[in-house]
Amino acid sequence: MNLNFQNIVTCLLSGILCLIFYSCTTKTDQTALQPNMIVFIADDVSWDDLGCYGNDQVESPNIDALANEGIIFKNAYLTTSSCSPSRNSIITGRYPHNTGAAELHSMPPMEMISLPEILKSDGYYTLQAGKFHMGDYAIRGFDEIHSDRKINGHGGEAYWVNAIENAPDDKPFFMWFASHDAHRGWAENQFTGTHKPNEIEVPEYLVDGPKTRLDLVNYFDEISRFDYYIGEVIKKLKEKGNYENTIIIVMADNGRPFPHSKTRVNDQGVKTPFVVHYPKLTASNNSVTESLISAVDIAPTLIDFAGIEPLDHFQGVSFKNLLLEPSQKFRNYVFAEHNWHDYEAFERMVSNERYMYIKNERPQFSQQGPLDAVNSPSYTELKLALLDGSITARQSDIFMAPRPNEELYDLIADPYQYNNLMMGDDIPQVYKELKQKLAEWTTATADDLPDNITKDWYLREPVGANEKDPDGKRKTNKTSNYDIRNEMPGSATNATKINAKGPF
Repeated sequence: MNLNFQNIVTCLLSGILCLIFYSCTTKTDQTALQPNMIVFIADDVSWDDLGCYGNDQVESPNIDALANEGIIFKNAYLTTSSCSPSRNSIITGRYPHNTGAAELHSMPPMEMISLPEILKSDGYYTLQAGKFHMGDYAIRGFDEIHSDRKINGHGGEAYWVNAIENAPDDKPFFMWFASHDAHRGWAENQFTGTHKPNEIEVPEYLVDGPKTRLDLVNYFDEISRFDYYIGEVIKKLKEKGNYENTIIIVMADNGRPFPHSKTRVNDQGVKTPFVVHYPKLTASNNSVTESLISAVDIAPTLIDFAGIEPLDHFQGVSFKNLLLEPSQKFRNYVFAEHNWHDYEAFERMVSNERYMYIKNERPQFSQQGPLDAVNSPSYTELKLALLDGSITARQSDIFMAPRPNEELYDLIADPYQYNNLMMGDDIPQVYKELKQKLAEWTTATADDLPDNITKDWYLREPVGANEKDPDGKRKTNKTSNYDIRNEMPGSATNATKINAKGPF
């Protein structure tokens, strides 16, 4: 009896020790397998403003090299073309109205969960450096935050190399490297003059004039600064032996800060450059995927790579398998929204691989862009062309008022969305499909149009728009609504508690 008892105890102890050993080994193995992660996020850069996307005017050699060894996403879409709502959407894996911060400079509630918070709780060292612009809830997700511009420099990138150098060696890391480049206003820097005004091609939606050409090259110069610091980080990763085990993402938060782009839900506003580099992927080098992905898919994908179970909180889905097989199909639809950003707005967009449908609930207003675009030299030349009658139909789109309530575009035949198919006699059948999918998404995600949404904080046509102030800047002209925020989309429907994904 005693012998049997001893045998039983021995077996139990052996089993417990095996479980302990297995648990420790599994955790150690998992930690060893967990990759480092870096998200480089540019401020106000459109999808086609990098060399690897076919733009031979912009100097971006380091990003192009990553793309050559990684995967280029040709159809990656943001959920909005507005800085802080877009960043909050990316880092939470949720649509803007589901974060509680659908409008510019608004903050999600403190209970909102972020990607770095999840990674940090699983043993990751997490750090932010550069532009923050997300809110207090996101702070607890980072071990370190370096948002002071004195540390980060004008472009927001100066601390990035130090962050890699000082990262602990006994933990995987997650770095959120957010630049101020290429947000206005431009400033003299080591890349000023890299691009020449007489050597660039001006897009059709802008006036080909001296002010616009100089405006564009200043923008390109800041993209080059962003690219340079990415190259410096790569050098440091290689020096420390971390390069092979680091997932690198290069993207932007919204389109270029020019009329026709930033705040719009067209491709120049919400389609983002998106390059993924991870040497351990089995996909071949220089891969391209045409499949749709959404910004809400980024957080669940990185969680998947870390070996962490997906959360119901995410409205996106992991595209890890797409990284392994770039040719496969992932999403059928992507969705985006345009809410208040300096001016009153409420637009919703759905796109499949070929067609884009836009529903505009504020068609009475023109879409000249946000305040920084309206105060730009490029806008000045557009306005002068409008006044003297030399403006083209494509350039005058930003001044159209009222606008159509519905828009439909063929993205292959019309990559810059100039030709609204809703204005023709033969509307494609896909119109009904996309309109229905947008309605399903609206219902599933508890989106709503408030009765009292935030109004314009600035005059849409500033006084003095055609006259220069002594310092070369134009007047901002705040309205009586300035600094008054009204009801947020999704607030009446408690959308922050809704996790439904909608059509996929």
